[in-house]
Amino acid sequence: MIRDTSAQDRMVEVKPNRRRRVILAGVGVAVLALLVWLAPGIGRMFSASASVSSSRLSFATVERGPFVRDIAAEGKVVAAVSPTLYATSGGAVTLKVHAGDTVKEGQVLATIVSPELTNKLAQEQSNADAMEVDYQRAQIDARKQRGELQKAYDNAKIDEQAAERDLDRNEKAFGKGAVPGMDVDRAKDALHKAQITLQHAKADLGMDNASLNFDIQSKKLAHERQLLLVKDLQRQVDDLNVKSPVDGQVGQLFIAERATVAKDAQLLSVIDLSALQVEMQVPESFARDLGIGMAGEISGNGHVWQGLVSAISPEVVNGQVAARLRFKADTPKQLRQNQRLSVRVLLDKRDNVLTVQRGSFVDESGGSYAYLVHDDIATKTPIRVGASSIDKVEILDGLKEGDRIVISGTDSFKGATTVAISN
Repeated sequence: MIRDTSAQDRMVEVKPNRRRRVILAGVGVAVLALLVWLAPGIGRMFSASASVSSSRLSFATVERGPFVRDIAAEGKVVAAVSPTLYATSGGAVTLKVHAGDTVKEGQVLATIVSPELTNKLAQEQSNADAMEVDYQRAQIDARKQRGELQKAYDNAKIDEQAAERDLDRNEKAFGKGAVPGMDVDRAKDALHKAQITLQHAKADLGMDNASLNFDIQSKKLAHERQLLLVKDLQRQVDDLNVKSPVDGQVGQLFIAERATVAKDAQLLSVIDLSALQVEMQVPESFARDLGIGMAGEISGNGHVWQGLVSAISPEVVNGQVAARLRFKADTPKQLRQNQRLSVRVLLDKRDNVLTVQRGSFVDESGGSYAYLVHDDIATKTPIRVGASSIDKVEILDGLKEGDRIVISGTDSFKGATTVAISN
């Protein structure tokens, strides 16, 4: 029979571990205190509609201070006056200059050979000469006809006077019984006939004189009209010598030497280097705030020049609006066409303005609300924004200095009223 180990067993007395109890009690108290301290935050966490990691967000603090609205961009030097010259008539072109040549106003840059135009000028000049001869002949004919009419009038007047004297003699002779009454009546009829002839001669002299004047005036006007046509053709022939409209430099040549071109074809461009401006591209959102005459700064090559906005394009191209600045003083001599310069246009400058860093929240909310952050909870808060610059936005209502808001990434909030922000 096998014996068990019961005879070897003995009771072991377990002593209570007070240190362990103290440690467990301390841990319990710490956990309870932590729960009490985190209870408000935990409550807010559970009350939030969503939770977003802070790494996906950008924050900014509302500040009070100076507010400067300006536009900074890169510009390029362009000529304020850069005319392109065109062919006024079709023909073969001979260039007198090369690209880059310095030219003076009125200098011939190219000539166009147009036989058609020169022949037309010669024909119309011949017509003008013929019309001048007709006009002069009409004047001579008019003088001759006036002489004939005046002669007829003078003769009629003499006949009238003779008839009056004849009647006077017959009346005296009849009174003395020397002539019969028939002769007196015949003298009266002769006088009456002479008077009628004189009246017609006088009327013909006035009417024919007016008619002759009209004929002369008509030929004169026709001649003057022809002279105007000749003058216009002469201008066109003179324009075959393409001249520079300004002092400057030849820019681009659009044709080859001795090329045959059509009317209104581009020939070359001239750059007026004495009137340079700086062209810049402005974002559409800022373009509406630009105005003619606004002050600006133009910098480059270690120099800073004062400028004024001189032109703003009415057209938007790829979200940009072209604007030009002219130099307030004389144009710097060291600048060149298409040279790159930095441009800054001051729109507004104020002190003691409540602002916050600009972010996408302005576009996402239309400036009507922002998410105010407090204890890792972002709360949707109505606000009202004012002017904006490149890096700041003016706060008119809804926020105060020191407030911390979410400026970008709020698209993930999906319009929730409260959002928990996790680390």
